[in-house]
Amino acid sequence: MQLVWLRSDLRVHDNTALSAAAARGPCVAVYLLSPRQWLEHDDAPCKVDFWLRNLRELSRELAQLNIPLLIRQAPRWDDAPAVLLNLCREWQVDALYLNEEYGVHEVRRDAAVARTLRAEGIEVRRYLDQLLFKPGSVLTQSGTYFQVFSQFRKVCYERLHHALPGLVRAPLKQAPLNISSDPVPSAVNGFATPADSLRNLWAAGEVEARRRLDSFADAQIEHYQNERDFPAKPGTSQLSAYLAAGVISPRQCLLAALHSNQGEFESGKPGAVTWINELLWREFYKHILVGYPRVSRHHAFRPETEALAWRNAPDELAAWQQGRTGLPIIDAAMRQLLATGWMHNRLRMVVAMFLTKNLLIDWREGERFFMRHLIDGDLAANNGGWQWSASTGTDSAPYFRIFNPLSQSEKFDPEGLFIKHWLPELAGLNKKEVHNPANLGGLFGAVDYPSPIVDLSASRTRALSAFKNLPSRLLFAELTGGAHE
Repeated sequence: MQLVWLRSDLRVHDNTALSAAAARGPCVAVYLLSPRQWLEHDDAPCKVDFWLRNLRELSRELAQLNIPLLIRQAPRWDDAPAVLLNLCREWQVDALYLNEEYGVHEVRRDAAVARTLRAEGIEVRRYLDQLLFKPGSVLTQSGTYFQVFSQFRKVCYERLHHALPGLVRAPLKQAPLNISSDPVPSAVNGFATPADSLRNLWAAGEVEARRRLDSFADAQIEHYQNERDFPAKPGTSQLSAYLAAGVISPRQCLLAALHSNQGEFESGKPGAVTWINELLWREFYKHILVGYPRVSRHHAFRPETEALAWRNAPDELAAWQQGRTGLPIIDAAMRQLLATGWMHNRLRMVVAMFLTKNLLIDWREGERFFMRHLIDGDLAANNGGWQWSASTGTDSAPYFRIFNPLSQSEKFDPEGLFIKHWLPELAGLNKKEVHNPANLGGLFGAVDYPSPIVDLSASRTRALSAFKNLPSRLLFAELTGGAHE
């Protein structure tokens, strides 16, 4: 008997470990519920709910193949070795199959499981699945992990031109086993069930993920480069939650993009090229987790930035979290996050720079808040994005690049449609006034909307001063973050 341990790979198609296990012989799948660990990792209730909903869809798909899905409790990952060993003994399992994960805690968990099972003579087979390239296979000439995305991307392009990753075969229907699937719980203790309005935005299952990918690749990808920065437009793929949970694979996404662009990476449709670059950004940040594990431990990628004099400003942090900073584009973005479990990528950068530069609040506060609310929360991407915006990370924005939320608002929401959708109290303002109601002075007093909590110019000067007081090696480092702006 083969046992497949499902984690962030909740799909039947192009699932490397599942395919390998099914090809070898009869198999059964298991998923471990680990609520205490999820709480420690700040996983959002909406994300846990999304996992459970996708598990229910996956269980039905596996049942069509006569592959039972077992659900077991392992409150913390320290419990995983014993739980899996008991399961292997119960069903006389020959080998455990799993797809690799890359955070520090995930790596330690998998190593402990492997030690425990191998001591009992049970094989543990690990597979590359959530990435296009195995970490450690894309390195600089000196054998180190890349710190600059453009250089990483160049090597990835060379590899992809040489050989594209193929899709693995879906499992065939196996003979029925005398093992019943376990019911997937509708909720887990410690994680509230999100509102139906949020759940309805994120239908579960591979069919939905594939529908979104096909719809995007068939039409919207052509306009992606021009429309992806405008939050009022449907310019993005809306696939991030499905990628984070493994309901669709990066290989499926890459091949769909290439198919829409006649197989080209660097020419053809600019939208397709830009979207492939975003897939590689996702890849880059996963490789950073492995090459520089300190980022998994809440440390800055650039150690010298640990000396930054971050402000302790709980009232301002709360105003940012609740969408009441008095800056409409910031507040609209935060309300989108709270209501939908998702935020437009351009706005993730805008609100992150506002928190870390204009409010000079530690990026870790923002990273944690995002993880506690994002349905697509992913350690590598979330950490990478926050450290990019805070100028503490790899390939980060130069410290003197500070987005002005007013100009960002006017540029990327010129009609104020996004702002008015999420801040209906501003619906009566025209497209010029809506970006900065504070300019109206007393004329605006009748509307329940706060004054700005910070002066943008003075706070920008304060941030520049804080960074200039750091060791000089930061100031003179070659920081190239424009590709992700």
